[in-house]
Amino acid sequence: MRILLLHNHYRFPGGEDAVVNDELNLLLEHGHDVDIIERTNESIHDHSAWAAGLSAVWSRGSYHEVEHAIKKFRPDIVHAHNTFPLISPSAYWAATSLGIPVVQTLHNFRNICANALMLRDGKTCEQCIGKIPWRGVVHKCYRNSGLQSLSLVSMLTLHQVIGSYKNKINTYIALNEYCRQKFVAGGLPGDRIVVKPNFSTDPGEFPIENRSGFLYVGRLSEEKGLHTLIKAANASQQRITVIGDGPLVHEARKCQMLDVRGHCDRATVLALMARASYLIVPSIWYENMPRTVIEAFSCGLPVIASNIGALTDLVKHGVTGLQFPVGDASALASILTAAAKQDHATARSMHEGARAEYLKQYIPAKNYEHLLGIYEYAQAHPI
Repeated sequence: MRILLLHNHYRFPGGEDAVVNDELNLLLEHGHDVDIIERTNESIHDHSAWAAGLSAVWSRGSYHEVEHAIKKFRPDIVHAHNTFPLISPSAYWAATSLGIPVVQTLHNFRNICANALMLRDGKTCEQCIGKIPWRGVVHKCYRNSGLQSLSLVSMLTLHQVIGSYKNKINTYIALNEYCRQKFVAGGLPGDRIVVKPNFSTDPGEFPIENRSGFLYVGRLSEEKGLHTLIKAANASQQRITVIGDGPLVHEARKCQMLDVRGHCDRATVLALMARASYLIVPSIWYENMPRTVIEAFSCGLPVIASNIGALTDLVKHGVTGLQFPVGDASALASILTAAAKQDHATARSMHEGARAEYLKQYIPAKNYEHLLGIYEYAQAHPI
């Protein structure tokens, strides 16, 4: 099978970019021919805000590039990941005009929410689900800018009206059932949304003895719960190693209980995971499928997570980790204090539970089988 991938990289590299790279390598390892059309948000400063907004609504350049790539490469499937803002939904139209099925992975809530997070003022927000998202302009939901929010909402509304999401995409991939239900409520066709989680390559067995300390890996931003993490670290007086970068990096560095090391390569992250007692995921948004949780499980590292969205199913309390009420820094601090004193048998049980969950759900072989099945389904079920 020949696959054409589409992806717009973010300015701050994150889990979504890593997932795209993992799936690309997975397909190549199984002998598929893969081509990729990529954009990066680093180039946006070269455009005016108006030009970037127009590109998000309909990129003529992307339409012609996808059209040319299909004629030259002759793929069986076009698999889109992130198309915002520089690729745009025009890519779907280019593919379907030439009879090529389109698969779209839903890494976030961009199709139904202006800021893609369903989060406003530090709280979950579902006001636009299933409706024209004009409130996103009123509340300046995208980058706190009225102009940029208007551009984004115009894009969403236009493509809802002309059928880009319902009539130009054969199959959607949601990363879990919780998020699938949100997309259905938002108006996407439920009979064309399948669930396939992310995966992680197996780093092999790590010793589960003599582990200590807490670890955070991810973007340093509001939706990831950084303020909750900072308050909990101060209240519990537990030191936490922090890997990542983002808009709240300076606030994180001010906290003496956080050892902020910035962005690290995957080998370094896995080595830290192999030595830690717990990974902390204090997110305050619905989180589709944090790749760091899967990587932690692969290292036999249990996870302390907020009980919101898909995390409630992803992390099994007392089996693969622990849960606390979302945004409750006091509850997280109590868990950190107790976890630091946890008895050996309990800790060992959760380390083993995390590794077992990875082997059951998130190994590459299982994911490849599922992904190939989705491609074959999209081919067999034209719109």
